[in-house]
Amino acid sequence: MAKVKIGWAEVSLTPDKKISLAGQFAERISQYVEKPLTATAMAVECGGDQMVMVSCDLVSLQYTWMLKVRELLKDNKEGLDPEKVMACAIHTHTGYRPGGKGRTAAYAREGFRTDREVLEQYLRPGQKYVEAADTTAPDIMTMQEGFDLSTSRVAEVALAAWKNRKEASFANAFDRACVGMGRRVDYTDNTAQMWGNANTAVFTEVEGGNDSGVELMYCFDAADKLTGVVVNLACPAQCVQHRLFVSPDFWGEAKKLIRERFGEDIFVLPLCSPAGDQCPVDLVRWVNPDTDVHDPNLIRHNPPVRKADPSMFDLEGMRKAGKRVANAVRDAWEDGVGEHQSDIKFEHHIHNMQLPLRRATLTEYNRAVKAVKDFVRETERDVDFNDLANLQQYLGIIRRFDLQERVETLDTEVHVIRMGSVAFATDPFELFLDYANQIKARQLCEQTFLVQLCCASEGYLPTEKAEGHGHYSAFIPSGYTGHAGGDQLVRETLKDINSMFEGDYKVYTYADEK
Repeated sequence: MAKVKIGWAEVSLTPDKKISLAGQFAERISQYVEKPLTATAMAVECGGDQMVMVSCDLVSLQYTWMLKVRELLKDNKEGLDPEKVMACAIHTHTGYRPGGKGRTAAYAREGFRTDREVLEQYLRPGQKYVEAADTTAPDIMTMQEGFDLSTSRVAEVALAAWKNRKEASFANAFDRACVGMGRRVDYTDNTAQMWGNANTAVFTEVEGGNDSGVELMYCFDAADKLTGVVVNLACPAQCVQHRLFVSPDFWGEAKKLIRERFGEDIFVLPLCSPAGDQCPVDLVRWVNPDTDVHDPNLIRHNPPVRKADPSMFDLEGMRKAGKRVANAVRDAWEDGVGEHQSDIKFEHHIHNMQLPLRRATLTEYNRAVKAVKDFVRETERDVDFNDLANLQQYLGIIRRFDLQERVETLDTEVHVIRMGSVAFATDPFELFLDYANQIKARQLCEQTFLVQLCCASEGYLPTEKAEGHGHYSAFIPSGYTGHAGGDQLVRETLKDINSMFEGDYKVYTYADEK
């Protein structure tokens, strides 16, 4: 047991230029800033061990991006261990992808081709790819500029939080906010579609369920004054994901309302729990967006008028989601957050897992090559983002077949931390909700804060059921490992968490009930 010290800091990630908005197949250029993008850092030191968690209002963070942040911190004189610094993304589609040489550890070693580069390899002479928007104008931030800006500022905010650490205490709490909902619709033929239309006789269920739970941690200084709140829930920041402005989505609204309630100097650390098959949109009670989102997957012709949420693709829906998050923080506080923890057990373990690469078969590869060649042969015009979207399954299989000849396993950086009665556990995936539920149901601690898209971005990690149903997010190229890797991730994460708490908590299992 040792006294805990906690430090906070926040920095802007909003560039001075327009940005290429990440997260859709079509290129989108920002027109204005709805709310600024930020990075918030919480540093913890206790008993000779440490951690810094940085939450970034970005779509994702590449493996080589994380390496650069740690490189910038390696010569610090403050005793901060760069390997104990973690950064995660809230997965907003109205931010930017900060770039890097490779999205994943595997590609950083072996080289990386994008879907567009594969498609261009098969185009006929004179045929070209036409982008939806020009990104070469000098007033638009380049990928390298985004990389340099975000890595330098995240290193800066991590070190600032570390320097600001002071004797502290915290209280963990729990509440609920209906924000995340399943976004894969299942049909009677055992298929599924992300953003599928449920208004049909062949609809059976929303595949992955949802989790309205909000894991909360309130942090205090030595005088018991609230300094910051950790908020962990299973939903990506994707309400206004098709719009043409810069925004941290519902997290920006939640932060604004939390600060109105608790004070402008309060820090808020948003952490996205595993939510690879989740979104803020109710696909059962579908409400059309007020304006066109230019996405063929979201077209509903004359849907019935519903008494339901406002469209979560519009600003009104975004504000509703942010209010729900802020209300959970307020309600748990007003209900009483319980005993403060200050003399605690603290342990930070870094586990480099080797998860199996999800492979494509020779038949799948040959079918993919044929599909791309047939498309090019039959298409006389130039190609664009719509074609890229329609071909992405085949282009991804071609890339995967190339990669699997050189890479057997996926290097996967996972952090597991014990902080008093609670645990933190990270992963680099858009991890499907079922895996999070398996961990939370079997943990030996009081509460676990699970954090996805942390320290890298390794794509979706679907369940076996989703793989069988197919479609985007469950295709082979949607992620670098499949359900075998997901099962291994759950087993090894649970083992790490429970080894830290053995002897402190007794959990009665199903077998004990017999």
